[in-house]
Amino acid sequence: MTASNTRPDPLDHWALEREVVLTRVIAAPIERVYAAFTSPSIGEWFGPHGYTCTTHEFDASVGGRWRYDMHGPAGERWPSRIEFLELVPNERIVYDHGDDVDDDPGRFRVTLTFDSQSDGKTVLSLRQLHPTTEQRATVIGFGAVELGGQTLDKLAAHLGAS
Repeated sequence: MTASNTRPDPLDHWALEREVVLTRVIAAPIERVYAAFTSPSIGEWFGPHGYTCTTHEFDASVGGRWRYDMHGPAGERWPSRIEFLELVPNERIVYDHGDDVDDDPGRFRVTLTFDSQSDGKTVLSLRQLHPTTEQRATVIGFGAVELGGQTLDKLAAHLGAS
């Protein structure tokens, strides 16, 4: 906490009770899996089955961001923003994900790790840290694990690895 009386950011402290984890083995080399997350073509595959993305801004660098609209199958639209915090090529990506607004109280932190296997496949781990246990329960309740799995299915298909 600083002298200006700002509150600590809950995303600065990892807590298992606020975490959602997805892991997938992708039948593609680590370089291609990592590149899928750092290329403007991310909008071609990102999101669950039946969802599409329209990109408004894309800069995969530390301090950069991806601003996009997620479109649902019934015509819904969710303006979204990813702000890149850390990029270690072929190893790790850390970003904050939320609505396309400044200081979104519902934003959550995502850590992606990439592990190259001797068979040429990549183990991708995605860890979400939510600001509260209530938000974690809400996203699990609406199907975030299943929908995240669908997103990873679309990634594998995009890479020709499904």
